[in-house]
Amino acid sequence: MSNHKVLAFTVSIDGFGAGPNQSLENPLGVGGESLHEWFFPTRTFQKMLGKEGDSTGMDEQFAQRSFANIGAWILGRNMFGPVRGPWPDDSWKGWWGDNPPYHVPTFVLTHHAREPLVMQGGTVFHFVTGGIDEALQRAREAAAGKDVRVGGGVATVRQYLQAGLVDEMHLAIAPAVLGAGEALLAGIDLRRLGFEPTRHVGTAGAMHVVLTKTSPPAP
Repeated sequence: MSNHKVLAFTVSIDGFGAGPNQSLENPLGVGGESLHEWFFPTRTFQKMLGKEGDSTGMDEQFAQRSFANIGAWILGRNMFGPVRGPWPDDSWKGWWGDNPPYHVPTFVLTHHAREPLVMQGGTVFHFVTGGIDEALQRAREAAAGKDVRVGGGVATVRQYLQAGLVDEMHLAIAPAVLGAGEALLAGIDLRRLGFEPTRHVGTAGAMHVVLTKTSPPAP
């Protein structure tokens, strides 16, 4: 049975999962890259770039874990690209070029329909206009028993959390202060949603905290 997971999602000390003013030049928002300094040196990330990484410690273990047993992804539209409103054409194919790192069916939440986009390496982007429930249903079917990863961005993770549709969440708390941006957990009561911390590991780059839903959401 599929579990629904948020994995390797980084937040700043002041709770922001992305910086303000996302753009083509700043896909993670202004200052957002500072959140991911734990992830960039890992073998997992460097492999995405076709390079050899030298990080083999706990950061790499958490990075590698975030791709294990994933059968489908769900992304918000901002995670796919900076294009707003109706798609002007099919020229934008995502931030990652011809071979994105997902390698499984990937469902993009959007208000504007678009034909599926087949990429190299097994990634197929499906554009879902029916909301988070439709995206999750389709992702579970595509995952065929493997886990579904809710990849972000912040607004997408918040929607799934608030709907009680996340089973496990791994947050990497980076030693960075953004001051502004997209707050991940503002106004969200994780205890009411049934989450408890089940693991925490500190590294030079982040505090890794795993939160697991151990009880049903409170009414």
